[in-house]
Amino acid sequence: MEIFDSHTHINSPQFDNDIPDVIERAAALDVTAMVVVGYDKNSTEKLKKLVSTFPQIYGAVGCHPEDAEKFDKMYIEQIKESLSMDKINLLGEIGLDYHCTVDHKLQQDVFRAQIRLAHELSVPVTIHNRDAFDDVYHILKEEDVTSIGGIMHSFNGDATWAERFLGLGMNLSYSGVSTFKNATDVREAFMVTPMDRILVETDAPYLAPVPFRGMQNEPGYIRYTVEYLAQLRGIEPSLLAEQTYQNTMEILGIK
Repeated sequence: MEIFDSHTHINSPQFDNDIPDVIERAAALDVTAMVVVGYDKNSTEKLKKLVSTFPQIYGAVGCHPEDAEKFDKMYIEQIKESLSMDKINLLGEIGLDYHCTVDHKLQQDVFRAQIRLAHELSVPVTIHNRDAFDDVYHILKEEDVTSIGGIMHSFNGDATWAERFLGLGMNLSYSGVSTFKNATDVREAFMVTPMDRILVETDAPYLAPVPFRGMQNEPGYIRYTVEYLAQLRGIEPSLLAEQTYQNTMEILGIK
């Protein structure tokens, strides 16, 4: 079995002294590839080193909504330069986070600007959505995300929202949240998501699945999410792993 963690942050400070061991522990749990996401300028510089050093690491770069105030010409040039590199071919994570204190209108403007940049560069996007379903959906629709495609990262909506984002051509990525006792809506969303539109992720160091909930997450733990979701679907974990691996490769444009 081979598993592709479609969204992780081993470029965050929590892993500064542990990256080779984290990758080795992931491999021991059959996690053989991962998308590491640059969420600000510093993490993007770390990401560029990681994709050059480790063949199993791919990358995504973008301005997280919490950093919308830092989005300037220099940031745009860093994103463009990063996306010109081999193995970095996904723009994100971008989107809206109404839980944070950054002005909503500014977040929306930066979100739109980055979707337009993705159109310009012909790359898919990976979307952060926290407490902003309506606005995220309408902006993606208005900015024609369907023509570039992308991922709803750590999808935490219900089945109705799942069908709406699927209708825009988006893929839905499920994290350890799906294993939480109170995540009934997320599990219902998973059950209506077609197999060829499902991805899996850790969002490490956050959102560790049961039985590690509350601990620091890492890419290897996606194995437990895959096993849990496969049981929900009534299929072998290896089948879900194979399908989500293929789905991630297709989004990244990897042959």
